[in-house]
Amino acid sequence: MAKRVLVVDDEKNMRWVLGEALRSQGYEIAEAADGKEALALIAEGAPDLMVLDHKMPAPDGMEVLRRVRGKGLTFPVIMLTAHGNVQTAVEAMKAGATEYLTKPFDLEELKLVIEKALRTGELAAEVERLRAEVGKEYDIEGIVAGSPVMLSILETVKKVAPTNATVMIYGESGTGKELVARAIHQLSDRASRPFVSVSAGALPETLLESELFGYEKGAFTGAMQAKPGRFELANGGTIFLDEIGDISPAVQVKLLRVLQERTFERLGGTRSIEVDVRVVAATNRDLQQLIADGSFREDLYYRLNVVPIALPPLRDRPEDIPRLIAHFLDKMRAGSKSITPEAMQALVDYKWPGNVRELENTVERMVILSHGDTIGVDDLPAEVRAGVALQGGERRFTLPDEGVDLEEVEMELISQALERSGGNVARAAKLLGLTAKTLEARMRRFGL
Repeated sequence: MAKRVLVVDDEKNMRWVLGEALRSQGYEIAEAADGKEALALIAEGAPDLMVLDHKMPAPDGMEVLRRVRGKGLTFPVIMLTAHGNVQTAVEAMKAGATEYLTKPFDLEELKLVIEKALRTGELAAEVERLRAEVGKEYDIEGIVAGSPVMLSILETVKKVAPTNATVMIYGESGTGKELVARAIHQLSDRASRPFVSVSAGALPETLLESELFGYEKGAFTGAMQAKPGRFELANGGTIFLDEIGDISPAVQVKLLRVLQERTFERLGGTRSIEVDVRVVAATNRDLQQLIADGSFREDLYYRLNVVPIALPPLRDRPEDIPRLIAHFLDKMRAGSKSITPEAMQALVDYKWPGNVRELENTVERMVILSHGDTIGVDDLPAEVRAGVALQGGERRFTLPDEGVDLEEVEMELISQALERSGGNVARAAKLLGLTAKTLEARMRRFGL
């Protein structure tokens, strides 16, 4: 079914241009000449997306946006603002606009922005649906734990959440650092405000600085318009800075100032911007060693490390593995699947270098590739079967008498995944818990 886009602009020519351009993309178009007409159309039925001009006879675009969000309507809104009106753009984002464009704008850019906004909206709706089904995913009860060490961590989360204290979460990749950060946010007074996540290690220095602090028009080549940074978008809420140990010294200096003074300037700007943001950071690296090596500032460390939380690797809390497996089976709507005691013991014995994330991927893979309602030893990934512990000279569960050819098992798993994914390498890689690049290398090795 074609997506319905509402175009709101008091200029007839602009409505015609936008309408024709978007109809050519297959969208169903509704038009409104002013804010009053737009609100009346929305009352009859919310569109999938709205392109909204800011400057119109009362109620203007900003007022229309506030009323729409005030009614709890969450469809994407692309705000069109006057040329160079950066303050209006920031206000629009804070009021709930999905994106903004300054006039004059390129129609191709608008089409891309609309396509991205619709995809994001569909994803958000799916997430909300899943959250309603599986329960309070990011409430403290949604963190699956039963081991003493995790229960102690959850008590710390409950105590620190109502405060504004900066929290530093330590843990290996896949241990659930962002899940804990979200729990802190959801249990705080900031829960109704934005939670903004940034993976610092995934971005080069110049891009990370502009992502965090925003930039002014002309700040660098390609900066065609000003853009607010993640700190501005998180104002009043929480910002989660993952992989904080990987940020450059230059960005460390600017981050330290935000923590100390709650102010910063955009890239290429001179105006100081004040923000009220709670910072939760995370790392899988030894920050004290980085300090000793001279690559991390000691003063920044003490600003971030107000309340440290260390998440243990999954191998150090094996008693949580059966609980996590049951949780993932329910989450995947595979509650009818059962796991044999031998298979469960193998899963508990495995060391899980990828931690909880690897476990979840493995459960998903077993659910998809297993036959029938029972998951047995033969349904386990090759690396789990290879890691069977010997105790008292006897195996905890029995493998075939002639042993297992791991390469043959791996090749069979890859073949099954490719068959189930219709030959789609990216999808098959996800089923196997591998990157597409790694899977392609293994396919070449096996001649697949």
